[in-house]
Amino acid sequence: MKGRVLIVAGSDSGGGAGIQADLKAVTALGGYAATAITALTAQNTEGVQGVLPVPTDFLRQQIRLVLRDIGADALKTGMLHDAPTIEAVCDELAAEAPGVPLVADPVMVAKGGHPLLQPEAVEALSRRLLPMAAVITPNLPEAETLLGRRIPNAAAMPEAATALLGLGARAVLLKGGHLTGDRLVDILATPAGVTRFEDRRIETRHTHGTGCTLASAIAAGLAQGLALPEAVARARAYVRAAILAAPGLGRGHGPLDHGVTIDPARLARLAAGQALPPG
Repeated sequence: MKGRVLIVAGSDSGGGAGIQADLKAVTALGGYAATAITALTAQNTEGVQGVLPVPTDFLRQQIRLVLRDIGADALKTGMLHDAPTIEAVCDELAAEAPGVPLVADPVMVAKGGHPLLQPEAVEALSRRLLPMAAVITPNLPEAETLLGRRIPNAAAMPEAATALLGLGARAVLLKGGHLTGDRLVDILATPAGVTRFEDRRIETRHTHGTGCTLASAIAAGLAQGLALPEAVARARAYVRAAILAAPGLGRGHGPLDHGVTIDPARLARLAAGQALPPG
C-alpha cells in the first residue's frame, strides 16, 4: 500500500459514487484512503432522493484530525454542497495540508439530474477551491457553468479547457462524456499545453460514479508519485476497465466494478501462505 489520500466528499447510500466510490478506487489502485464526509445522501441507481449536510464544525474536525495524525500525500474533493462548506474545507486544507496536491472534482449535479451544489456556491467554488487545485476535473455541464458559456463539441474543448486555467487551477482535465458520438474525448490542459485522450465510447447505462472514481484514481496516482499525465492515463484506463466489468446492478445508472483490479487467484494464494510468482 502506497500513497495516502484524504477525500472530502459526500456519501452515496447506493455505494456507486461519492465517498464509497472514492474509497474503492484508491484502494483498488494500491493507495490508502481516509475521508471527511460533507453530506449524507439518500440515493440509489435511479437518483438522489435526499441530502443531509454535515455541520461545518464537525467537517472541520474530521479534516483536522486525519491530517494531524495520518497525513496525506494527495487530497481529493467532491460534493461540497454549499458555500459555507466550501469555505470550511478550503480553510482547513490550507492550514493543515499546505503544498499537498489537490484534485478538485467540481460536483454540481448528480447523474440523475439532482442538484448537488447550491447555485450561490459556484462563486465560492471558483474563488476559493479552484485556485488551490493541482487539477480540476469538470465534465462539460460543470465547465459550462464555470465559464458561463456553452461548449458545443469536441473541437471546442481544448480552448475551453485552456480558458478554465484562468480560474486559477494549475491544470484542467475537461471530460467529454456528455457529448454524443462513437469517440469519447477528454482534454488535459496545463500551462505547458494541451493533451488529448481519446477512446471508443462504451454503450452502457452503468456509469454511475465515473467522475468520482476518475478524480480519486488521479489523486491516488499523484499520492504515489506519478506525474499528472501518467496519473490521468492510468486513472482513465482503470475507469474504462471498471465500466466494462460493471455488475449490472439496479434499474437506473448502475455502478462500476471498482474491484476490477483484484485478482481472486492471487488473493487465494496469499491467504494460503503460498509464494507468488514475480510481478
